Amino acid sequence: MQNKLRKSSTDKALTGVCGGIAEYLGVSSLGIRILFIILPANLLIYLILVFTIPDGPPSL
Repeated sequence: MQNKLRKSSTDKALTGVCGGIAEYLGVSSLGIRILFIILPANLLIYLILVFTIPDGPPSL
């Protein structure tokens, strides 16, 4: 099965973008969140991803 980049429905802090990226890459979501904190254009990149990454399937 091919892994698709989607917002996480289970690993959310705000919108699930970092959790979705972490699930796609197979790494810790904490590491992705730290990268977004230290990146210079973090807010702009995050906002673009919020509106472009599709929502993941709902969890039970």
